[in-house]
Amino acid sequence: MKKREAGEIDDLDRKILAILQEDGRIANADLAKKVKLSPPACHARLKKLRETTVIQKTVALLDQEVIGCSLTVFVEVSLQSQQAEALHKFEKAVRNSPVIQECYLMSGKTDYLLRIATWDMADFEEIHREILSKLPGVSDLRSGFTIRTISKKTSLPLKRRKFKPSAQTTYYAELGPWQ
Repeated sequence: MKKREAGEIDDLDRKILAILQEDGRIANADLAKKVKLSPPACHARLKKLRETTVIQKTVALLDQEVIGCSLTVFVEVSLQSQQAEALHKFEKAVRNSPVIQECYLMSGKTDYLLRIATWDMADFEEIHREILSKLPGVSDLRSGFTIRTISKKTSLPLKRRKFKPSAQTTYYAELGPWQ
C-alpha cells in the first residue's frame, strides 16, 4: 500500500471522510448521494482512500461505562536513557502490550504519555505491577486518574483551522473561536 502524503486529498475526499468519521457504516449509495457522486465513482474513491491508508480501518466505538471498563488512567513515563535503542525497545514493548490503548512521545519533562482503560483500581494496580513497571528502560511512572470525561472526539479536522476574532467569545476572547 502506498501511503498518501499530506495535502494529496481533495475537497471531495474531505467531504467523504467527514461523513465517514460520523458514520463509518453508511451505505455506499447513501454516501454517494450525500457527496453528489455516482455509486461506482464513490466506491472507487473509497477504495483509493483505503489503499493509500488515509482510511486505516473501520471500527466500532464502545462505551467504556456500559462495558464496565470505566477507569481511564494517563501514565507519564520517563526513561533512563534517550538513546535510540532505548526508545526503540520501549516503543516495541508498548506496541505489543494489549492494555495500552495509546502512547505518545512527548516534549518536556515526560518522555511518553500512555492512556490505559481499566476496570478499577485493583485492575490498574495489577497492570502497574505486572506490565508498566516491567517496560524496558523505565525510570519513573506517574499516574493520573480521570474523574469524568468532559469531551471525547474521534473525528479529525480535515482542513487547517483559522483564528477569527469574535466579540461573542468569552474565554479566549483575544484568540477567537476555531473555525
